[in-house]
Amino acid sequence: MRLISVRTAGAPTLGIQAGERWAAASDLLPDAPPTMAALLDAGPAAVAALRAAATVAALEAVGRPLETSELLAPVPRPGKVVAIGRNYRAHQDEEGVDPPTSPLIFAKWPSSVIGPAEAIRWDPELTSQVDYEAELAVVIGTPARNVDEADALRHVLGYTCLNDVSARDLQFADGQWARGKSLDTFCPMGPALVTADEIPDPQSLAIRCRVNDRLVQDSTTALMYFGVAAIISHCSRAFTLEPGDVIATGTPGGVGIFRDPPELLGDGDVVTVSIEGVGELRNVCRHERVPAVVR
Repeated sequence: MRLISVRTAGAPTLGIQAGERWAAASDLLPDAPPTMAALLDAGPAAVAALRAAATVAALEAVGRPLETSELLAPVPRPGKVVAIGRNYRAHQDEEGVDPPTSPLIFAKWPSSVIGPAEAIRWDPELTSQVDYEAELAVVIGTPARNVDEADALRHVLGYTCLNDVSARDLQFADGQWARGKSLDTFCPMGPALVTADEIPDPQSLAIRCRVNDRLVQDSTTALMYFGVAAIISHCSRAFTLEPGDVIATGTPGGVGIFRDPPELLGDGDVVTVSIEGVGELRNVCRHERVPAVVR
């Protein structure tokens, strides 16, 4: 099942995608949770009921064109965005650092999340080294605390594409990564959340990134140092993973900053993250002076 969040009447609506059409969950099931947040609160029984209602016939009967709808990030405002660094050998090698001995955890602020139709925006006076990072994202469906690796995938609702956009000059100057990876719009996600039953093995997916028409990252999730189950187990031993939390599982080699010469993003560039079986996330880049917010 492909779950999406669609802006309708100015608010997010939970939908199910089928091909190039979608249906609101409430059109398929009268008492369905109206939003992704409500579905996450309702738990696995609500997901199962929605899956049973989302038949081909029902989707054809009430479906709407996807191209005329505004998609948000599948989870528009996660509780946490937990990110994993240096989780592919090629990326660790291009950075010139030692292999990690355990998952390297950092955070992206939830306010950085945007959807597949929104622009990645930054003020060129704040940062001049903006980079792409294609990543498989895991969305937690049930609370996970101190779970064994063997049981970890049971806590996954599904998977989506994520771009861990990074302001390298801020990241390297700070000596830690939160600010440089958490500027507003620096966490595109989507377009859909593909439920875990559709992805039986998250460690066998092709993962790619294109900037405009150029292929810049081309790898497979099989090459992660730490797989999804190991990451969930490791995180859960330190803190509770809650429904709606997102884990970004690391990027393969080929990022722009470590190319010779560096190839960083600029105004008008289009970044496309594609993951086998999950989908394609496309965002345009824009320079923008950030206005003050006065309330």
